[in-house]
Amino acid sequence: MDYKFIAKHEGLSLKPYLCPAKIPTIGYGNTYYPNGKRVTLLDEPITKDEAIEMFEEIANRFKKAVLKKVTADLNDGQITAITSFAYNVGMANFIKSTLLKKINENPNDLQIGKEFEKWVFAGGKRLKGLENRRKSEKQLYFKK
Repeated sequence: MDYKFIAKHEGLSLKPYLCPAKIPTIGYGNTYYPNGKRVTLLDEPITKDEAIEMFEEIANRFKKAVLKKVTADLNDGQITAITSFAYNVGMANFIKSTLLKKINENPNDLQIGKEFEKWVFAGGKRLKGLENRRKSEKQLYFKK
């Protein structure tokens, strides 16, 4: 899996902040720590090394969770694309998404691209950053 692809879209903050969905976040888009504790705005800053370690551990958990739900055979790029998606929207949203359903029905269905494009809102607002991320995920998913 290409961790850099996900990290690039998440960005890095060593101090806790509120993401556009108003959720306390730290590091590379982490809303909780590897021990399961939720991030709060009162948390101490972390180092870049801690952020990288935390990101890789949590991204691996997402990859494993994604692979448990995907029944279709996918290539590495497709796995990175949908892990990036799940990492961003959360596993609960990924599991109930039409995106997952379409991937499992036919991983080559071009309508999958339209499913990525639906997930561009945070806090009720359409965000250019999410539009760009979904475009990148879609391109990576369909890259041969």
